[in-house]
Amino acid sequence: MEHTSDRYCVIGNPIAHSKSPQIHAAFAAQTGQDMTYERCLAPVDGFATTVRALIAQGYKGANVTVPFKLEAAALATRLTERARAAGAVNTLHFTHGEIVGDNTDGPGLVADIVRNAGVALANTRILLLGAGGAARGIMLPFIEQRPASILVANRTPATAERLVAGFAGHGVPLAACGFEGIDGSFDVVVNATSSSLAAELPPIPGSAFIRGGLALDIMYGNEPSPFMRFAAEQGAATRDGLGMLVEQAAEAFTIWRGVRPDTGGLLDTLRNLK
Repeated sequence: MEHTSDRYCVIGNPIAHSKSPQIHAAFAAQTGQDMTYERCLAPVDGFATTVRALIAQGYKGANVTVPFKLEAAALATRLTERARAAGAVNTLHFTHGEIVGDNTDGPGLVADIVRNAGVALANTRILLLGAGGAARGIMLPFIEQRPASILVANRTPATAERLVAGFAGHGVPLAACGFEGIDGSFDVVVNATSSSLAAELPPIPGSAFIRGGLALDIMYGNEPSPFMRFAAEQGAATRDGLGMLVEQAAEAFTIWRGVRPDTGGLLDTLRNLK
């Protein structure tokens, strides 16, 4: 009988830019896991069909990126606690006839900020831009770091208000507004909108940033995003989403394979890949 490696992929639209295959190949080599991992472009209106086709082909799991994280949560037959809190899924595990939905985005982002960037989140003022699937995955892990406050700003204020209402009662002051309602300055500003995919800048005031504060765009690319360039002009330290990508991938890999890879060194290697 012909041997086949366990198969995994990342599902998104667009997806050609994804570095996830390189990351998981490095993790597999490091830990001696027999697996393959590739990109999967799903039609915007064909996510569920794509997932069912992957399961039929024997895939063991998949990562999920823009714009399918909310759909992935709806499709899962079971959600982990953190995925349920987020209402969004970025990791699917196909096991025992189930589609288990998890969310490793928030833990990945926190690990990158606290461990890799060396920025403590306790007692900080955080501004979170966006209220979609990515922002939902970030909220609970951020709250668990006990910041002084979190303001969620979104193009549609009502969406930000619904997001904040879903996380009330955790002992951290939360507020919501439209982009035009952003007031004051923040220690940490996270762009969780998809604006950088279109090379656009969210309409935020320069006064939101503080000199020496952290501005992180969850998207990543070979060049700084408009958000990162704007934040740097205000004196903030900038960071893209590559570290978050590596850390959330390590969490997903652990879920699938039962072994945790070492992320040290991989971030530098990826930054040098053009």
